[in-house]
Amino acid sequence: MSGVWQKLLSGECDVLVCTTIIETGVDVSNCNTLIVEDADRMGLSQLYQIRGRVGRSGRRAFAYFTFRRDKIITDIAAKRLSAIRDFTSFGSGFKIAMRDLQIRGAGSVLSARQSGHMAAVGYDTYLKILEQAVNDEGGKVEYTPTAECTVDLAVSAYISERYIGDNESRLEMYKRIAAIETEEDAADVLDELRDRFGDVPKNVRALVSVSLIRVRAGALGFYEVTAKSGDDFVVLYSDRLDAERVNSYIKRHTRRVFYSVNGKSHLSAEIKPGESATDVVIEVLSGYNLVNG
Repeated sequence: MSGVWQKLLSGECDVLVCTTIIETGVDVSNCNTLIVEDADRMGLSQLYQIRGRVGRSGRRAFAYFTFRRDKIITDIAAKRLSAIRDFTSFGSGFKIAMRDLQIRGAGSVLSARQSGHMAAVGYDTYLKILEQAVNDEGGKVEYTPTAECTVDLAVSAYISERYIGDNESRLEMYKRIAAIETEEDAADVLDELRDRFGDVPKNVRALVSVSLIRVRAGALGFYEVTAKSGDDFVVLYSDRLDAERVNSYIKRHTRRVFYSVNGKSHLSAEIKPGESATDVVIEVLSGYNLVNG
């Protein structure tokens, strides 16, 4: 490989066919054309890094991102390709990072896809472990972690550029929402959003609700909350449901709630017409919490 690379640098080779290894930071100033196959399978930051391998001199450069003919690509892939097309000016890295955050979601609030140690424990748990280590070094009271819960609801939950145009302010609010731990925190965030940016859109309210659900469900022992698009039920999975408490909860609750121990034990609740999945989950968690209290 080193021999081929040397020929490319010296100009003996005009074309290099390779894997995505070039995203690691190679610099070939005499290359001005890049063609990427199956670009729909790559992440946005990966596409951005690969694109940066051309145009590193005074020569005009071209980057072509392609996918297979007649292939139906996912909405996420389409958004990534659209973003890499839209942000072409010098210094677009931050804008790309913000768009990637919008597409994937803020940490594990909207997505479990992380890398390195974060992939094993989740973004928020990783930060809590880091906080615990810092507190231990400083001699502070030991931090008691709560259960990690994955929330996968078919809702539109993000902060649009139309609502918060400034990138830094938008990222700041993503962090504030991800740090929500109580209903009071959620109310404070909504008040702040309203005061600073005006009436809170539905998709931002949904993002706040998802963050609150994640914390409340984890505190009650649920490790996954899900409702796929088109589903009539939300499902809350837990490996430590108490049958007596569950039965007591179901008897008290007017909503149609079911309990199952087949496979993974879980509660499921009906989503009635006109209701949102987030509202149903919050209602179920509130009722279940009262019984457990």
